[in-house]
Amino acid sequence: MEAALSAPVVQPEQESSVADHVIRLEAQYLLQNYARLPIVLHRGKGCYVYDTSGKRYLDLIAGIGVNSLGYAHPRMTKLIREQVGLLIHASNLYYHEYAGPLAEKISKASGLRRVFFCNSGTEANEAALKMAKAHGHSISSDKFEIVALDNSFHGRTMGALSVTGQESYRRNFEPLIPGVRFVKRNDVEALEQAVNHRTAGIILELVQGEGGVYPISAEYANKARELADRHDAILIFDEIQCGVGRTGTHFAYQQMDTPVLPDVMTAAKPIACGLPLGFVAANEKAAAGLGKGQHGTTYGGGPLVCRVALEFLEILDTLLPTISETGSYFRMRLTELAQKHSFIKEVRGAGLIIGVEMDFPCKQMVLDGINEGILVNCTHDYVIRMLPPYILTEQDVDRAISVLNRVFKKAKPPAA
Repeated sequence: MEAALSAPVVQPEQESSVADHVIRLEAQYLLQNYARLPIVLHRGKGCYVYDTSGKRYLDLIAGIGVNSLGYAHPRMTKLIREQVGLLIHASNLYYHEYAGPLAEKISKASGLRRVFFCNSGTEANEAALKMAKAHGHSISSDKFEIVALDNSFHGRTMGALSVTGQESYRRNFEPLIPGVRFVKRNDVEALEQAVNHRTAGIILELVQGEGGVYPISAEYANKARELADRHDAILIFDEIQCGVGRTGTHFAYQQMDTPVLPDVMTAAKPIACGLPLGFVAANEKAAAGLGKGQHGTTYGGGPLVCRVALEFLEILDTLLPTISETGSYFRMRLTELAQKHSFIKEVRGAGLIIGVEMDFPCKQMVLDGINEGILVNCTHDYVIRMLPPYILTEQDVDRAISVLNRVFKKAKPPAA
């Protein structure tokens, strides 16, 4: 088994031809829907990845928040090898050993009774929207509207895209699902005006990740809960990017002094450490909308991914305090950098979801970071976004700050 899983060793002199060959094949045969960065990754260890030449990079984006325990984690490596030799997939026609225990653990951690497993975040949001629509339909045929937020991102399938409040993602695919109202983040009055007897659901991210790492205020979350109760609508918290430990609590809504419990919560990215698994957790009222035959999945919740997620959640319980502490330390060090570089407008986030907003577009900083041996992401054009592995240490943060300082020194703001 060891030999079968080991990657071939690429010698440095082969690197150029290997990378060129990979890039050429992708350009020739893959759908050209990604603007990839000019490196070919080969392996990873801890918080670091290595390209085909052996160059090392401190990975602060972690597969866009997916590789929560970094790379080649010894417990995960051992478990995956063992489970691959037993059972990778079993259809939902039958039971297997791990879905029930995983659902129980998620239910107890979230406070929501029912769990549905799928493959991705956008699929989780599709299921959540179906729950809201079904609940509304059980009351009235006119109760089908969804209230979502400006600047939000909920996925790229047609339903999830319909509630994504960024025109750049939507423009080529309209008309989308009707009956969606968009309101401004943290504008309580606008939210109150948008929700009415026709509202089936309210969906929001507790931290808008793709939109630039903007937290939602506790006042706004509380108002959403109040309005959902008043109008018998389903409140959905999309925690695909900010949930499952990312903020230093199991779920972002648990960060508030008085947690606001949603009717439905969706999550995905970190839960299976790089394997595809998403889930919906719901209360009984919302879950009632998806009875037998009303929803399903071929791959979601198989034995391999569920066993990995169970192991991850056990490890996460010991990491949560560290995530909060390391995240606070990282934001403090970034704030120090902001005092040196006047083009940094704001440092924001919670736990290990961090955004650094610039006053000019920052895509070149991402390329400069690659040259310096660090991987970050630019979102919303002006924001450096970081979603590092949960095993990040303060020593890793210090290294990141040193490299980012060099990157920022190279930055050339446009002339006034």
